[in-house]
Amino acid sequence: MFNIFKFNFVKAFTMHEWALAEAIISSAINIAEKEGLTEVKEVKIKVGELQRVEVDILEFALSELKTGKLKNARFVIETVKAKLRCRVCGHTWGFSQNKLDDASREAIHFVPETIHAYIKCPKCGSPDFEILEGRGVLLESIKGIK
Repeated sequence: MFNIFKFNFVKAFTMHEWALAEAIISSAINIAEKEGLTEVKEVKIKVGELQRVEVDILEFALSELKTGKLKNARFVIETVKAKLRCRVCGHTWGFSQNKLDDASREAIHFVPETIHAYIKCPKCGSPDFEILEGRGVLLESIKGIK
């Protein structure tokens, strides 16, 4: 039973990264066309830590999916660490998912807002905090030739 779960867990991650890569490619092509670029040289991407994206798989998927204006593009991926701020006491802290069990990390991976069910402010114990950084996938910049 464990081997089946492990396989499905890995497969779920792989599908997630490929779907993200498809969305990044599509968005980059749309932006390049809108900006009149004939060729894209570099795409910078920020990936929030809470998304638990397997960067190696994402990089591979991007390299396999790039065509046309993106054929020679280099993808630069930066992982953004999670930063949280308590709405009750104002305390700001960094967060490491290594302190959570696999089920909790998985829940946060698919729905980052569930973090409030698993994490509390280390200063006052409140679960009422905001995620300042470390969430989502963002195309930071696209460089190319007009």
